Amino acid sequence: MVVLRIRNAHKRKYAFICLSIFGFIMYRYLGTPVGGRRLSRKYGLNANNSQFTLAGEPFRILGGSVHYFRVPSAYWRDRLMKTKACGINTITTYVPWSLHQPERGVFNFQTQLDLEAYISLAAELGLWVILRPGPYISAELDLGGLPSWLLQDKNMRLRTTYPGFTDAVNVFFDKLIPKIVPLQFKKGGPIIAVQLDDSYGSFAKDNRYMAFIKEALTSRGVSEMLLTSDISNGLKAGGVNGAIRTMKLWKLHTRDMQELNSVQPNSPTLVMDIWSGMADAWGDLHHVLAPEDMVSAVREILRRGMSINLYMFHGGTSFGFMSGALGNPSYKAIVPSYDYDAPLSEAGEYTPKYHLLRDLFSRYNSEEAYEPAIMYNHLSLWDALSFTEGPFKSATPVNMENLPVNNKNGQSQGYTLYETTITSGGLLKSGDNVRDRALVFVDRQYIGFFKRHSLEMAVPDGEGKRTLSLLVENCGRVHQGKDIDKQRKGLVGDVLLNGTPLRDFTIYSLDMKPSFIDRLYRAPWKALPEVPRFPAFLMGALFAYGYPSDTFVKLPGWGKGVVFINGLNLGRYWSSGPQQALYLPGPLLNSGMNQIIAFEEQEADYKIQLEETHDLGMTADIK
Repeated sequence: MVVLRIRNAHKRKYAFICLSIFGFIMYRYLGTPVGGRRLSRKYGLNANNSQFTLAGEPFRILGGSVHYFRVPSAYWRDRLMKTKACGINTITTYVPWSLHQPERGVFNFQTQLDLEAYISLAAELGLWVILRPGPYISAELDLGGLPSWLLQDKNMRLRTTYPGFTDAVNVFFDKLIPKIVPLQFKKGGPIIAVQLDDSYGSFAKDNRYMAFIKEALTSRGVSEMLLTSDISNGLKAGGVNGAIRTMKLWKLHTRDMQELNSVQPNSPTLVMDIWSGMADAWGDLHHVLAPEDMVSAVREILRRGMSINLYMFHGGTSFGFMSGALGNPSYKAIVPSYDYDAPLSEAGEYTPKYHLLRDLFSRYNSEEAYEPAIMYNHLSLWDALSFTEGPFKSATPVNMENLPVNNKNGQSQGYTLYETTITSGGLLKSGDNVRDRALVFVDRQYIGFFKRHSLEMAVPDGEGKRTLSLLVENCGRVHQGKDIDKQRKGLVGDVLLNGTPLRDFTIYSLDMKPSFIDRLYRAPWKALPEVPRFPAFLMGALFAYGYPSDTFVKLPGWGKGVVFINGLNLGRYWSSGPQQALYLPGPLLNSGMNQIIAFEEQEADYKIQLEETHDLGMTADIK
């Protein structure tokens, strides 16, 4: 959630008192989470290349599962307040069909099953909600939360599009979904996401089933983000177009991330269930997971910038005959206690896990070192060309090192723009002469890119003379090996259009040196348009209070480019990873206002994040 940042110590104390008094009123009547400013409800939970956003603001889900049907309603407030006090910002809960519809035509949403009251209480306390309405929910419930009367049909095929099952689901959803639609985020409520079924990839008997569940929810008015949740080997079969895939696991392994990235690349990661323990069966011992082991797994997930949900945060009790049974490797009935070795015990008492997690989460809920840098000015690459050294004319391509720049010493780093005139479309071949990447434009409209060993692309047809541009980047010269004397950059040979070498180039050196960045301050910058064109330079401001401290520059929603702070080149960023943040040492900042410029090749957000911890990306063991 958006955090109100008050840096003066005594002001923070005063603000805390004020927020405690007015927090409830703000949320209840203004739709504002406790401790924050009023949020726009136009945009709910969304996923870009590297992170979730809520109301357009970066948002990390720190979730905890607390099942309303396993906790006496008189204790709901106590359990949710303790959950929030640990640092959790989102409550997740399943919805048990079997309890809400114990018989055909009989529905129960009263007292302990008053789902609307539970969700409204979460909102009152400043918690978001991820709802998991099934219809199948597992959750160690009898028949996984499906009503047993479904089995009266001798031909019943549960969790498929068998009409006897889908008809019953439709009846239940007709009753359930209208209760939750008004509680969605974009309607002023706390529900930010809804999960489809549960772990379907481990079942997967009907490839039309998940599409049916999605349609059953959306057609009844569910409009927030949709999720699926599976263990790693079920991610592919359990997903459906239009829903974010999430993971269930004990501990994060590289293979889990590889599996998720293979089926869902370029998306933020949510570990929907990291298990704090497990349910016990009659005849077994009580299962526990060492606090240090669980917190270590949680720490690693958070370190990688992922979102998380603890299953369970508070387990409660499977009262009556609610408990189900295990089927593999042999049948075992599950005990009534759903303590789950969770951070809050079955009776709602604090455990060592709770205290360790509260300390860990406090680091992720604390104030950021700096406010995000808002980018407010835009300068197209094409408008920046007049501030380069040059341009230079050449009949044939000239590599960077031989350009007549820098007192005839050539160009060392950065980009070089090669432009020539063409009179037709056709097949453009690089001949492997692009070192190392090239964005290709016709009349300054992007048509594709070359990289090493990517040797050809189509140039669209057009009338008359047109300008073909290749923005070539030197990504770095090989630092050792037998080819060290073959490290020339730019265009190192001919590029062919329909078999004919391109000729008569105008060449611009974009080495991105401090002198060039200084000259850009005199350029005709414009207000950042709603839909900016790229490549472009974007300018913003970073304000540092007092003595500037170290921070880390993170660019979620950006593609590839370079960041400059007060004219100094911090280095490249690239959404392909692994590195997701750039180290910005405090001594490079001024106390007060600092200028930040980013050169972005293809896509950008309107702001840059400044964070307290580094993000070096996914890891792999050295072998």
